[in-house]
Amino acid sequence: MPITKSAKKALRQNIKRRKRNIQRKRKIKDLIKEVRNLVAQKKIEQAKKLLPKIYKALDKTAKVGVIKKNTASRKKSRITKLTAKRSP
Repeated sequence: MPITKSAKKALRQNIKRRKRNIQRKRKIKDLIKEVRNLVAQKKIEQAKKLLPKIYKALDKTAKVGVIKKNTASRKKSRITKLTAKRSP
């Protein structure tokens, strides 16, 4: 456990940031899972409506450093390709 005052504060900040980062990652995973389920159920139009939300979440997490920029780009590309491939 931290002893100095600054180390205690750093620990508090760490805990808050970790919680926030986990929430952001969870949101991305949930959105992607939702789109994959919609595509599997042949509900392409609903899946396409979720794409902007996914893009926003990915861009924001990449911007603040939770995930890397290329990881965000890769995820966006793959999910877009998935919805485009299945469209009628």
